[in-house]
Order: sequence, then structure tokens, then C-alpha cells
Amino acid sequence: MNLPPLVFGTLIKRYKRFLADVELDDGTLITAHCPNTGRMTTCAEPGWRVALSDSQNPQRKYRFTWELVHNGQCWICVHTGRANQMAFEAVSQNIIPAFAGYTEVLREQTFGNSRFDLLLRKGDALCYIEVKNVTLRADDGCYAFPDAVTERGRKHLNELVDVVNAGHRAAMLYVIPRSDGTAFRAAREIDPQYADALEAAEVAGVEIHVWHARVAPESLHLSDPVPFN
Repeated sequence: MNLPPLVFGTLIKRYKRFLADVELDDGTLITAHCPNTGRMTTCAEPGWRVALSDSQNPQRKYRFTWELVHNGQCWICVHTGRANQMAFEAVSQNIIPAFAGYTEVLREQTFGNSRFDLLLRKGDALCYIEVKNVTLRADDGCYAFPDAVTERGRKHLNELVDVVNAGHRAAMLYVIPRSDGTAFRAAREIDPQYADALEAAEVAGVEIHVWHARVAPESLHLSDPVPFN
């Protein structure tokens, strides 16, 4: 997917979850919207270079949206909504072999009491997919999820098990929009209940897929699979 033209600056601080103060390259100080509800550990250090999209809408309270950050090694996409867009594009274009061959790719579809990011359909064959954006790089060099305790994340895993029990395919797709780590694993040190739920879901038949996203200020796209520990 192509990104809109971005403006660049330096992160001053991120606070109140949804706000970030940035000094743009022209010296202007602005407050940007931060579309990421996690702790953003390892991707939100003051002084790092950031890239923002500009709505060019003076009526918006926060005209700019934080898209990317550079940690000195690579660009990282911190806009969680972009993971869903990349996943939809990749699945629609048959880039992920495990999800190739379906005739319909639908977004935001419900099953029971849950809404999943993608539903793939070919005749009576259905595959529900939940997408997660992974920005944490743990101390051991692994990409890890979640970066904060997530009851909602455990709920999604349990409901994907319900999908399998109903006779359909179900999958977790973890999108990793950075390139400075190794394999992927559950962040048991942060949320052991999520790690247990992920293990139980895999045993129950939920598929686990992990893909790198190639991140540049011009574009984002899924590029290659990542090992899952």
C-alpha cells in the first residue's frame, strides 16, 4: 500500500496514549494523534525521527497523524490500522500462500459475538482472520506480542477457537512492521494469560501466521514470513 506524502520531525514525547508532541523539521512544534493504544515500548523514544501524515484539515483538532518512527536501525510503523490495510491487500493479491485461492476477501465480519478483521470465502469454505500489529522487540531480540496486558486479545483467541469448533478455518496473522529482530513469540513476561491462550488456540487448530512488513516512508507491504516460537 502507498502512504500519503509524509512530513518529518523529531519525537519530543508520547503521552495520554493518543497524543505525541513533535518538532517538525522546519522547527514548528505540533501535537499529533497517535493511533496506537499499546505501551509502544521500543518504538517511542524521545529524540527519534518520526514521519507524520497531514490531513490538511484545519478543522481537525490534531491535524497530523503519527505513522512511522526510526530507531536508528529501521523504520517502524506505529499506526496500528495500517496492519489491517496491509493484510487485506496481501490476502487479496494472494501474496500469503496459506490464504491463496479464496474468491472473496471481506473486512470486519462477525462470527458469534466477535468481529474479525478478515473473512475469506470460496463457496461454503470460510476462513476468519484476526490481524495484530506487532511493534515490540523484546530483550532477547524476538518480536513479541502483546506489549501490554490485553483481555480483548485473549477474547479474540478464544473466539477463533469457537470458529474452528464450528468447522471453519481460523487464523491469527501477526504483522511485524520493523526489521531489527529475529523470530516471533508471545510476550509471556508481559501477559502470561495471553501466552497460554495463544498456545491453547494453536493446539485447538487456530493457525498462526507471522509476516514481516517492509516499511518505508513511501509504502508499506507484507514481504516474507517470520519464524514463530
